[in-house]
Amino acid sequence: MTVTKEFFGKTPKDTAVDLYTLRNSGGMEAGIATYGGTVVFLKTPDREGRMADVVQGFQTLGEYCEKSPYFGCLIGRYGNRIAGGRFSLSGRTYTLACNEGDNHLHGGKKGFDKVVWDADAMETDDGPAVELRYFSRDGEEGYPGNLSVTARYTLTEENGLRLDFRATTDKATVVNLTHHSYFNLACGGDILNHEVMIDADLFTPVNSKLIPTGELRAVDGTPFDFRQLAAIGARIDHDDEQLKFGGGYDHNWVLNKQENALGFAARVMERETGRVMEVLTTEPGLQFYSGNFLDGTLTGKEGRAYKHRSAFCMEPQHFPDSPNQESFPPVVLHPGAEYRSTMIYRFSATA
Repeated sequence: MTVTKEFFGKTPKDTAVDLYTLRNSGGMEAGIATYGGTVVFLKTPDREGRMADVVQGFQTLGEYCEKSPYFGCLIGRYGNRIAGGRFSLSGRTYTLACNEGDNHLHGGKKGFDKVVWDADAMETDDGPAVELRYFSRDGEEGYPGNLSVTARYTLTEENGLRLDFRATTDKATVVNLTHHSYFNLACGGDILNHEVMIDADLFTPVNSKLIPTGELRAVDGTPFDFRQLAAIGARIDHDDEQLKFGGGYDHNWVLNKQENALGFAARVMERETGRVMEVLTTEPGLQFYSGNFLDGTLTGKEGRAYKHRSAFCMEPQHFPDSPNQESFPPVVLHPGAEYRSTMIYRFSATA
C-alpha cells in the first residue's frame, strides 16, 4: 500500500495543483487531484485481473479547468439542483449563483469542484488515503456561513474507494456533498448493456426543469424499477414523461437503507469484463445519471470522444431542492453540529 504525490499543473490563476496516487496491495489505483478533489483515474481489475481505468476524464489539468462537465469531482456546497437559486433559512431568503438556467446546480459557478484544496497523504488502517481541506467563506456563491470542510479519500484493501466528508459552520447553512465520477466499467463504448440494481422502492419525480415536484413515487410498474438487475438501455427510451424530462435517467432514488447508517445503495455489472461496482452510503438518496448530455464534443483520455450515454454517474446525496421541500430529509447544518457523510464505490469481478 502506497501514496505518491506529483505535480499536476497550474490553474489559470497560477495555483499549483498536485496529483496523489493511492495504490492498494491488490494493484488497484486511484489518482486524486487537489483541484476539485477530482478522481483523475481509477484502475480496477476485470475477471482476468487486468487493470483498466473505469472513469472518464482528461489527461491535463488545463482541460479540467476549461471544459470539465464535473468529471470525477467533489460537489458542494450543495449537490444537484436548487430551484430558482433561492432558499429561505432562519427567516432570511438567500440568493445563489444560477448556472443552469434558473437553477443553481452543484454549488454554483465556482463550486467545490473548481477550487484547489489543501491536502495531506496518510496511511490508515483501512488503506492509503489523502485528506483534502477547504474553507468556504460566508457568502461564497451566495451561501451563508463560514464552512470548514474535510474530504478523505481512502483506497481500501477490499478494492473500495471510500469518501468521508465532514463539515462545520459558524452560521446556519445548507450542505449536501457528493461525488461525480463518470463510470464505464467496460472502459469504452456505451453503457446501455451495463446492468443496474438500486435498492429503492420510491423515486422523486421532477418537472421539466428537473426540479423535484415533492412527490415520492413508487417505482413499481415504471422504467425506474431497478430493484432487480436490469440493463440501463432496456427501458431508457420508454415513452415516459419523466424519461423525456431527463433525456434518460437523471433522477433521485429514495434508498431503502436505514437512516444515517452506512448501507447498500446500488450495484452495477458489466458482463463482458466481469466488473462489478457496488455503492454504499450513509445518504438517503442516490442520483443515477445515464450520461444524457454527453454528445461526443469532448475529447478525453487517449483521444477518446465521450459520446452520448458513454458513462453513468451514481451520486449518493440528500434529495435535490431539499432546502425548498419541507417534506424531504433536512439539509440544514447548525453551529456546533458536524455534517458527516460516507460513500464507498467497491469493485470486484465475476468469474
